[in-house]
Amino acid sequence: MRKHTFIRTVMTGLMLAAALSVACGDDPAGVPGIQPEIVNNVDNFQFQVTAVNNYTGSLDYTWSNTGVSANVDQSCSVSGGTVMLALIDDAGQTVYTKNLSEGGSFASSTGTTGTWRIHVTMMQASGNLNFRVDKRTP
Repeated sequence: MRKHTFIRTVMTGLMLAAALSVACGDDPAGVPGIQPEIVNNVDNFQFQVTAVNNYTGSLDYTWSNTGVSANVDQSCSVSGGTVMLALIDDAGQTVYTKNLSEGGSFASSTGTTGTWRIHVTMMQASGNLNFRVDKRTP
């Protein structure tokens, strides 16, 4: 009887460990306090998170841009704090920095084609955040 209880306990533990390893990846979507929805395709990146409440932290994503610049569409409703967006090109140069409370469409500076970094910094941020980054075409 004890052998069956032991096996059942081990199996339950293994199933729990497997479930936790799937749930605890290194994706920033698992950051406590926010649940961003991300679309990350070549030449198109989209970020959306709703109901942020007094969150402080930063998120980094890599994005493949086959162009030398990007268009950024910002459509946020920041009700408190500060949210900054920065784009860093493949050479490590910052080609775009803007407060996400500023709505509208903007162009980055010219940079280097390749893997870009998208950096979002939130300082006591509250509200709904939504932006999109696309390869800029002439």
